[in-house]
Amino acid sequence: MKTITLVLCLLLLPAILIADDVAVTIYNSNLGVVSENRTLDFSKGIGQLDFKDVPSAIDASSVTFDVIDKSGSVAILEQNYAYDLVSPEKIYSRYIDKGIDLIDKEGKLYSGNLLAYSSGAVTLKEKSGGIKIVQLVNITEVNFPELPDGLITRPTLFWRYSSDHDGPLDCRVGYQTSGLSWSAEYIGVLSDDEDNLDLSGWSSITNNSGKTYKDATLKLVAGDIHRARPERGRGMDMKMLSMAAPSDAGFEEKAFFEYHLYTLPRKATVADKEIKQISLFEPASTTVEKKFIYRPDRNPKKVEVAINFTNSTAAGLGMPLPSGRVRLFKADDDGSLILLGEDRIDHTPRDEELNIKVGYAFDIAAEERLMQRDKISNQVEDRTFEIELRNRKESSVIVKIEKKIWGFWEIVESDHPYIVKDAQTLQFDVPIEAGETIVVKFRIRFTQR
Repeated sequence: MKTITLVLCLLLLPAILIADDVAVTIYNSNLGVVSENRTLDFSKGIGQLDFKDVPSAIDASSVTFDVIDKSGSVAILEQNYAYDLVSPEKIYSRYIDKGIDLIDKEGKLYSGNLLAYSSGAVTLKEKSGGIKIVQLVNITEVNFPELPDGLITRPTLFWRYSSDHDGPLDCRVGYQTSGLSWSAEYIGVLSDDEDNLDLSGWSSITNNSGKTYKDATLKLVAGDIHRARPERGRGMDMKMLSMAAPSDAGFEEKAFFEYHLYTLPRKATVADKEIKQISLFEPASTTVEKKFIYRPDRNPKKVEVAINFTNSTAAGLGMPLPSGRVRLFKADDDGSLILLGEDRIDHTPRDEELNIKVGYAFDIAAEERLMQRDKISNQVEDRTFEIELRNRKESSVIVKIEKKIWGFWEIVESDHPYIVKDAQTLQFDVPIEAGETIVVKFRIRFTQR
């Protein structure tokens, strides 16, 4: 009689995708498109083929099939996707009221029909009719007569086909899968005088699809594609992080439809439960400007620090920048890098401006005060504000004040020049010398309509 022994370490081994040729296109939105060229064996007439080694997160409705070898033709008549994978719990559940054998640490055998199973114990009905509860902490081996029907060791597509050819054919199979995603990771190092930034970009590829793609052609799509239905997110159960050596060739970029496509000019393996990082572009140097911004509606006491630059060739960049995280560093006197802050950017085309929020200025204090309210009529009210800025740095700065204002309003009086940036934003650019305190005073008239 055949038996199955539960050896848990074997169940945990990763599945490796083995195919003649594999291409994987990965999107920012938990989506991958896989194309495989495989040699498959068909029998003439009506038959069934088990297409194994597919991701557990495959979208079975997206499968496409094509025969490359024109010496024969095959039509897929029916497809079934089986994903009820073997696990100890599922085997136990299918053996309720059936016979199993257990062996403990001392080699003692327990046999009987399984009545109940939990993570800590099993309940057996012995041949004598007695009931025995066996604690699994003492068990080293559990034997089942055979694998229960309906359980498989890996996700499989079962195809029923019609073929006019008897023998192997080269075929191309394509499908979508969730669990694949990528984002850009940028590392920027500010110069000593803080007017230049050395920027490098990396692609961070996450594979949680349930499959390893070995020696695959790798493509990344940057852009926001429309999906017909939302996808549920998958857990980020990563086992490792793999980073390509800086000497490895990075991606080749080109515009594709209304997106940007990055193709790796060499084969790469993307293992399941892995985060893989590959260089997007060679480090580039760009001119930057440090800005101080006070937004009282966001933080009434603190002044933001941001690094501003234009993604242009003239400034040293001029390349499409996919969405992702930007980390900014600056070297100390001993050469060690100090993290200044991090932010996220959206997909940014050439010649667009970027503002990277770094943090808050330690030595610049700010405070907004509502000083006076004057009711002009039932529909009109004047409000007088003061914004005090205190520069405790040893150098002069320019602080940009961005005040959000709602409703119908106009500036009646101001002791500093201002710009109405839009219908809800009033802006002041205020120069402040080292050690100086400046008070900006203005009056806003609100009208109810």
